[in-house]
Amino acid sequence: MLHKPYPTHTIGRGRIERDGSLTLVQRVDDEGKPPHERRWQVRQTGPGRYVGTMTDALGPVVIDQVGNGYRFRFKMKGNLGVEQWLKPIAGGNSAQSLTKVKKFGMTVATSDAVIRKLSSASAGASGRSSDAP
Repeated sequence: MLHKPYPTHTIGRGRIERDGSLTLVQRVDDEGKPPHERRWQVRQTGPGRYVGTMTDALGPVVIDQVGNGYRFRFKMKGNLGVEQWLKPIAGGNSAQSLTKVKKFGMTVATSDAVIRKLSSASAGASGRSSDAP
């Protein structure tokens, strides 16, 4: 189950739908694996609270605004629990992403990435991280 850290690159394109929900489609390139697509659908359910779906998640993705950041929580196959924090970086075009994956209460993977908004001529938002699933 333990692997050495490896680079991953994700690029995505998102849009706000007429109902106010967010649709995000990402292309995920993990070193040594074929690229795959990840889809998110997120809607606001109350002040500072969001719920959505994501193709890699089992069940709902719950997102809470905490201070100026956002905490994402969801489950993945293999009895994995994921907590991801997104915190805006000054300037408004990027955010720090810190992710922990736990199994039976023990951290089995981490990711530290920067997500950047690219120009509309580019392919969307991009982030790089190193993971050790």
